Amino acid sequence: MKKLIHYLMVLTLGASLGISITFYRDVFAERQESLRPLPLDELKIFTEVFGKVKSDYVEDVEDKKLLIDAIQGMLSGLDPHSSYLDPESFKEVRIGTEGKFGGLGIEVTMENGFVKVVAPIDDTPADRAGIKAGDLITRLDDTSVKGMALNEAVKRMRGKPNTKIKLTVIRENEPQPLEFVITRAIIKITSVKSSILEDDYAYLRITQFQSSTADFVRRALSKLKKKVNGKLKGLVLDLRNNPGGVLNGAVAVSDTFLRSGLIVSIKGRVKDSQLKFTATPTDYIDGAPMVVLVNGGSASASEIVAGALQDHKRAVIMGTKTFGKGSVQTILPMNNGAALKITTARYYTPDERSIQASGITPDLVVEDLKVAKGETDSRRLREQDLAGHLENENKDKDEEERSSEADKAPSIETDFQLREALNLLKGVNIVGRQQGS
Repeated sequence: MKKLIHYLMVLTLGASLGISITFYRDVFAERQESLRPLPLDELKIFTEVFGKVKSDYVEDVEDKKLLIDAIQGMLSGLDPHSSYLDPESFKEVRIGTEGKFGGLGIEVTMENGFVKVVAPIDDTPADRAGIKAGDLITRLDDTSVKGMALNEAVKRMRGKPNTKIKLTVIRENEPQPLEFVITRAIIKITSVKSSILEDDYAYLRITQFQSSTADFVRRALSKLKKKVNGKLKGLVLDLRNNPGGVLNGAVAVSDTFLRSGLIVSIKGRVKDSQLKFTATPTDYIDGAPMVVLVNGGSASASEIVAGALQDHKRAVIMGTKTFGKGSVQTILPMNNGAALKITTARYYTPDERSIQASGITPDLVVEDLKVAKGETDSRRLREQDLAGHLENENKDKDEEERSSEADKAPSIETDFQLREALNLLKGVNIVGRQQGS
């Protein structure tokens, strides 16, 4: 029977960042050529350890718990994004892909036994409460997260709307831990926001990539063009603090602005993970100049878009270096209702750059001057900071979703990076007019 391939978003308040390719298949029907002899000596050691724990540990422990813990340890030792999802956790992942769920609205990962915030999602309880990228969560209510599995921490943070949870947070340059009491809510991801900045220059923000994001982007662009009599002078695409999402969403958004060429390629050991995606002829803003804003909270799917537009010289990338997650996770459903989430491939930009643990370096590095000294974007948590992250093997190669016109762009007066992006677009048009005269 043919394998069904679906592209799903990793849990938004979840165990990892960004892109997940899910292959629904019988995990016991692997190819014979991929099988290797079992390491019998090591399995004997495992059996011996298992027996000693059963007989000598201070308390009696169920066999099931020991085996599940062993599986979790095996996977967590691979990289920060691989894990075993018990049936309930797997159900949570599927709920998360719908873009609507009860929770706080933060993208998290595990680092040194604690939960670290990659980015708060726009207009969510965590964002409004003041949670910031790089925050280290040490306690959930009165329970320490040290030693807690990430899936368990995520489960505790999720819950019924209108219920409260207290997060104890350690933040860079804060002398004492901070406490945030946050009320859970139904998280409806509004992934596309748009507006006219001034003088026929447009602003488009993508907060997260979902399967339908490109459709909403194109609708927003159509409305923006109508507002300016059919032609935009330029576009600022804001991917700051966008933690990622589904692969096909990132590919389709890139295709919105590219007329030809490779968008992204994915390479892994298994033939099913060898994929390439190319652009179709339509550019929805008719070649108008673009600036893409990124920062250390731009991860995974965001980096696919930024990398594709940068390599094709379709846009100027501005801001600070991105997170650097260039790996792909596959979710393999198990016969017991659980699932295995395992890293199976790396993705590459059109110029064959792997950004794993390196990130996208902007064409123009512009710091966010709103951030106080000592809290600059360079201090953000990135993929390369995660214990056990995959290395970059060619590093040396240098709602229902809503798209609302009412969502305003950040103020040009207070957002230095946005102001610089707009100034650059104006400069490009001035140069273009001079060269054409």
